[in-house]
Amino acid sequence: MKAHRQVRHQGLIATTLATAVLLAGGGAQAETKTLYIGMNGGTMEKAYTQYVFPAFEKTHGVKVVVVPGTSSDILAKAQASRDKPQMHVMFLDDGVMVRAMGMGLCDKLRPSESLSQIFPAARFKGDLAAGVSLGMTGLAYNKKMFTEKGWAAPTSWMDLAAPKYKGKVVFQSMPSSSFGLHGFLMFNRIQGGSDKNVEPGFKAWSTTIGPNVLEYIPSSAKLSEMVQTGEAAIFPLTPTTVAAMKSKGVPVEYAQPKEGSVVLMTGECVIAKNSEPELAQKLAEFLLSPLAQANVLQFGNQIPTNPKAPVIGDSVEQVAQINKWMKNAVTLDWDSINANRPAWNTRWNKTIER
Repeated sequence: MKAHRQVRHQGLIATTLATAVLLAGGGAQAETKTLYIGMNGGTMEKAYTQYVFPAFEKTHGVKVVVVPGTSSDILAKAQASRDKPQMHVMFLDDGVMVRAMGMGLCDKLRPSESLSQIFPAARFKGDLAAGVSLGMTGLAYNKKMFTEKGWAAPTSWMDLAAPKYKGKVVFQSMPSSSFGLHGFLMFNRIQGGSDKNVEPGFKAWSTTIGPNVLEYIPSSAKLSEMVQTGEAAIFPLTPTTVAAMKSKGVPVEYAQPKEGSVVLMTGECVIAKNSEPELAQKLAEFLLSPLAQANVLQFGNQIPTNPKAPVIGDSVEQVAQINKWMKNAVTLDWDSINANRPAWNTRWNKTIER
């Protein structure tokens, strides 16, 4: 009965979403235009393409096409075509978004009801961008392997250095992945460093976590496979990614480190000088709306930044859990990080990931 009610509620959200957009949109246009939006591929792309964009497309007579890639990829594309942008809207991890804003790649978001509804912390400086989903980077582990070996769930970032995980740690590359950057910076803090001073982290890496690392991966796309083949035991990851992997039958669990997880917000911005500024603003506004965010939560495990988004079924517990973990989550000093990151990336490539 509960499942039947939930399916009905999902259908209701989808129908209401379409109706709300029709009311807001003012009818379709004769000519089909295409809006290009840069975002992560995989689960996120699928959720938006199947459950969010269709209502917007129907209302405005447009096609919304995803340009998939990591935040670094999307930023590089936006930079390369800044005078004649190929994309209209882009999703970037918070730190990368701060860089994009500093480069003048983002147009200010227009005031709207949905923008005024989101958490204050999800509004970037000057409303040049806004958070579309909330998350955090903590630790994930291979539940099947841990059960077989009788290992307790990890509790600290320093568990990545435990001798029993030798050759079983998978770590995302710091230059290309927010997860890798977060994991390294938390390790660095434990070693006595800060977001301004990463010397302790770099010095201690080769005698602590370094020897345990099986592979440095550019993104987290390979993780499902590496867990299922029994190669990966423990790695930095978000609870939402863990939930998405579990829903596909991958034996993985999330663990909140005692030192705290790192806040990871995905932001959206309307790309400056894009060819459809009006439609791009409407799309950005729509993506912050309660109903759009409810569908992305329901079908893509993305935690809403709009507290008015209706939460149903299994998501109720998930959102409550994330809100609890947010209490000791760490917010990074992005201005210091972005100023120093190119030098850190070079050092990482020369000394760690050789």
